[in-house]
Amino acid sequence: MEIQVAAAKVGKYATRESGDTFEVVERPHGGLSFVLADGQRSGRGAKSISNIVARKAISLLAEGVRDGVVARAAHDYLYTQRSAQVISTLNMVSMDLATRTIVISRNNPSPVYVAQPGGLRPLDEPSQPIGVHRGTKPHITELPIEPNMFVVVFTDGIDGAGVRYGLKLDLPKLITDYFETETKVGGRSESAQALADLILAEALKLDQDRPNDDMSVVVVAVLPRTVQDGARRMTMHFPLEG
Repeated sequence: MEIQVAAAKVGKYATRESGDTFEVVERPHGGLSFVLADGQRSGRGAKSISNIVARKAISLLAEGVRDGVVARAAHDYLYTQRSAQVISTLNMVSMDLATRTIVISRNNPSPVYVAQPGGLRPLDEPSQPIGVHRGTKPHITELPIEPNMFVVVFTDGIDGAGVRYGLKLDLPKLITDYFETETKVGGRSESAQALADLILAEALKLDQDRPNDDMSVVVVAVLPRTVQDGARRMTMHFPLEG
């Protein structure tokens, strides 16, 4: 098996900088953690908030701190630094090779979707952003790492796509249809990047290619290994202005 992770993100229309931050860090006892933070509002101010949260989270994860403790610490740090005046959502997905589990941490009203051969499972229990309420805790889900498993995490720009036009992105149907289509054409051609790109494209379409908010989607997948040389690889596409 191999772990695939893909992120697809755009900023709010006519805003130079996205307020969402995505980071990856290796875990000291084996595995990877992925952090997605969405600062309040959009633009440079929101980016500053999400950077504070993401940096705190990845620094602690890199030291071997448990995910639930990391989420609480990130909340306490933002709460203190910004005097309980700003909020940020925080999602973390960790592939913990020491326990052979995937740990999903949510401080985000938007759900997380877990797709497996048996169907699609929403993680949608009530969850608060961090930064304002003193006792804020994450919602933690721990699942065994299994083949053909996809975890879909996103910010509220995806969840709210099309709302100003009276439309709504049916994300569960979009994800389910993606896997049914891939099965019909035969073979295991699914990939984390293909699903992330599809979700972002559909969200942009509903906002008529003028996103009403920062949009980020992260897909973490466990799939059959395609290359047997044991190398780790990472690819990034980062558009430059001008």
